[in-house]
Amino acid sequence: MAEQFDVVVIGSGPGGYYAAIRCAQKKKSVAIIEKELIGGTCLNWGCIPSKALLGSAHFLTLARHAGLMGIDMAAPAPNWPKMQARKNAIIQGFRNGVSSLMKGNGIRVFEGTGKVTAPGTVRVNTKAGDVELKAANIIIATGSEALQIPSMPFDGSVILSNREVLNLPAIPASMVIIGGGVIGCEMACVYATMGTKVTIVEALPRILPMQDEWVSQLIVKEFKKLGITCLEGKKVTAVDKSSGPAKVSLESGETIDAEKVLVSVGRRAVCDQETLDALKLDMNGKLIKVNTKMQTSAPNVYAIGDVIGTTYLAHGAFAEAEVAADNIAGHPAEMGDYDLIPKAIYTFPEVASVGKSEKQCKDARMDCTIGKAAFRNNGRSLAHNETVGEISTIRDNKTNKVVGVTMVGATVTELLAAARALLGTTEDITNVTFAHPTVSEVLKEAWEDAFGMSPHNLPKR
Repeated sequence: MAEQFDVVVIGSGPGGYYAAIRCAQKKKSVAIIEKELIGGTCLNWGCIPSKALLGSAHFLTLARHAGLMGIDMAAPAPNWPKMQARKNAIIQGFRNGVSSLMKGNGIRVFEGTGKVTAPGTVRVNTKAGDVELKAANIIIATGSEALQIPSMPFDGSVILSNREVLNLPAIPASMVIIGGGVIGCEMACVYATMGTKVTIVEALPRILPMQDEWVSQLIVKEFKKLGITCLEGKKVTAVDKSSGPAKVSLESGETIDAEKVLVSVGRRAVCDQETLDALKLDMNGKLIKVNTKMQTSAPNVYAIGDVIGTTYLAHGAFAEAEVAADNIAGHPAEMGDYDLIPKAIYTFPEVASVGKSEKQCKDARMDCTIGKAAFRNNGRSLAHNETVGEISTIRDNKTNKVVGVTMVGATVTELLAAARALLGTTEDITNVTFAHPTVSEVLKEAWEDAFGMSPHNLPKR
């Protein structure tokens, strides 16, 4: 006999497990289905492992700069097996934590592939056989997977996806990264710091194309210092693996030798066709179509996270999970402006943005004033020898409100909450006191500059 639940969640990534917990907190009986590992891509093959390796790389960089801080020490070197072990321990710790949260909230976890066979019915293919669940509400949170280039499919050995690149047995001598987006640029920082000769090949005119042009230019400049070569506006046409190292051919006729090739050209939603057919869901191309309440076209069926293609960010999925859970519990809620979902890129230096970009404002023909402040003028940044980068704030002159903040610099991702708090404000900046010396003062300087009030910048002409 099928088990009955108020809510069945398919997928245990950030959106899925968060939605399950929120529904359980709202006194709903909840089941969650996971076909691989609890925590999904973010925890096991994405956000957490990549940041663990970036953390090790950052620490190694600081150690190499010890002499500049007046500290004498032997030349530091990476111990890759220990870095991998540390990363894996962090993942396991979080995985155990999520499992404990499921148990503690009374959420039933089913290990296997979940498919909707009819409205309100979910079949789980487990190792022990098929299990049928009845659901008053269904949340589809099946995530996304890396896009492959048909002529150079992943082989897990030479041509890598975001999964394999995090688990290499040894540091490669050379790597070509196809795609200069977030994942490609973050992995470039990890491996370049370890000593790998890294080349990024980006088909578009610049890396990090979703950011403003000044951000891309600054990152390219800093990447060069790390030994990373950025080939922008170039296309890879083939990878020859017949002999080592691989030969990566470009449309221009150039050839680059590489021990490893990371293909990082985007992600696609994982949508089970049987589920789509059973529910007759409306689609946005390959993505599940939802309204602002996260409802699909099928009654009592919701979709969140990468499967709807809104942000491809864990915290974006968290926000969508909150909305879906509220609506299931009978508390009407809607997703707000997606521009207000912050974007964080953990490169060296970091990139963080929230609200509108300068390009968005220009394309919308908004009358804006751009405020700027550089880290090289900040006392704390100088004290820590982290002076690269700047912060840009955008003021809409018509409303006198801050509409966007973009930051490049060390640990700027930690300033995103403060930057988000600035959006929409017209509060007198002089009423907000920032501690001195702190890195956050650069945000204040840029904020003041957008309003023509910065005491440390010359008057705008």
